[in-house]
Amino acid sequence: MFKTKIKTYEKVMVYEDGKLIDVLGTGYHRISSKYSKYTVSTLSRLTVSNMALILKNEKLLNEVDVVEVGADQVALIYKDNILDEVLQEGLYAFWKEPVEYSFDIKDMSEVKVDEDLSKSVIRELVILGLIHKIEVKHFEKGILYCDGVFKEELNSGVHYFWKNPVQVQVEILDNRQQIIELGGQEILTKDKANLRINFDAVYKVVNAKIATQENKDFVKQLYTILQMKLRSYVGEFSFDELLANKSNVGNYILDSSKEECKNLGIELVSCGIKDIILPGDIKEIMNQVLVAEKKAAASMIMRREETAATRSMMNTAKLMNDNQMLYKLKEMEFVEKVADKIGEITVSGNGGMVSQLKEIFGSSQ
Repeated sequence: MFKTKIKTYEKVMVYEDGKLIDVLGTGYHRISSKYSKYTVSTLSRLTVSNMALILKNEKLLNEVDVVEVGADQVALIYKDNILDEVLQEGLYAFWKEPVEYSFDIKDMSEVKVDEDLSKSVIRELVILGLIHKIEVKHFEKGILYCDGVFKEELNSGVHYFWKNPVQVQVEILDNRQQIIELGGQEILTKDKANLRINFDAVYKVVNAKIATQENKDFVKQLYTILQMKLRSYVGEFSFDELLANKSNVGNYILDSSKEECKNLGIELVSCGIKDIILPGDIKEIMNQVLVAEKKAAASMIMRREETAATRSMMNTAKLMNDNQMLYKLKEMEFVEKVADKIGEITVSGNGGMVSQLKEIFGSSQ
């Protein structure tokens, strides 16, 4: 028999032949020498190798809380409402005093992690490798697959998933407007003109589930739909008619493709012909036509100006014929212009200088 002192926040577990027979609390105790003892702290959970065996002791069961964690579970242990540790499969015991513990058992067989978990808990679970995260940006939509089967759409944000035997895959779709280009489309017009047309369309995904679950490669399908409608519509016009109705092509395809696009889970925002590339011979003819048109327009303008000038001269002549004073003023204006060009005047003869000047600058009807 020997005497032992048990400190505050300690317990002594007494064994006989490996079997727990008693649990002693704070104070002085006499223990027979035939028993073995094991001192533990009550400030942390009980850690022993034979947990299932010692928990058969009724006295110990009254002093601890037992937590059993299954194979597909994880236990969040809170000490005074603060996360203390995360425990996986096993059997655990926590002293009821002096520390206040609380326990939260999570089912890891579920795919998504509970959204009510705090960021600190999430961070700890990520560090321990128990969960992984997938971020969906604000302009994206996520498609969640579990073991290859569609489960749900994921909105923008950060999503956390348990690491378990279920294979999780997330397909990311961009919700922003995107451009699809139909370049170098060789199309025959109604009058057999072979044209190369570059066509652009703007679209966006509006139903991610339809786009990915009910269609295989919806972008290629959209390309084919636009290509067929463009060829069909352009083929109804002659070359000249197509040039005149170029702006209407996009409106037609936009309106006629609504139902097909809806079945693809997308919305066609706008579309139109970017440019039309003419064959060399047609381009040369078009240039010749353009030059001829410009020459004809220039000739018409010149004739119009000449006609206007002639009409103005006729009106002036008529006014001068009806008004002698106006005629005289016009004559003086003409003489002034002539005199402005003359550097010097030579007068010959002796007495007829004035007459000669009158003869040069004077005028009579």
